[in-house]
Amino acid sequence: MTNEMINDIQEVLYSEETIAEMVKRVGAEISRDYKGKNLLLVSVLKGSVAFMADLMRAIDIPVRIDFMSVSSYGSGTKTSGVVKIIKDLDIELEGYDILIVEDILDSGKTLHYLVNMLKNRNPASIEVCTLFDKPERREVDVFAKYKGCDIPDAFIVGYGLDYDEKYRNLPYVGILKPEVYGG
Repeated sequence: MTNEMINDIQEVLYSEETIAEMVKRVGAEISRDYKGKNLLLVSVLKGSVAFMADLMRAIDIPVRIDFMSVSSYGSGTKTSGVVKIIKDLDIELEGYDILIVEDILDSGKTLHYLVNMLKNRNPASIEVCTLFDKPERREVDVFAKYKGCDIPDAFIVGYGLDYDEKYRNLPYVGILKPEVYGG
């Protein structure tokens, strides 16, 4: 990692090892609950890519994957509330047990929109899995059936999470210094 990225981190919240333990636990829960079902993991790009890659390897039952790309942030730190589908799913959802995989559940606006949109495609079931949950920031009623952990209300980066498309490649998750993003 470059000194620039490391110097922009105020505090490391979750080490690479801690994240791996969370992913393994969540993968075991999903494997147990979806045994014998038609599981389709839907990754919401770009932030969930690191989590999705590790999570699918932690699941020991048959699983299919697909990807969606949505935008609701732009280059800021707060959601605009307007969800734009940039890349839709390639797989027809009817009959699948859908598990939307997200990096972070914050206001819930984007996931609320996605869940409602995907329900109209007749899946057998639809649930949400997130690595990090900020329940105190929730603005709409969205619940993650599977989650790594709750996190404090801080701007975090690393392990797929970004600020203005940077820091996704950090192997840990840390709090970004406020002066970096104008917070």
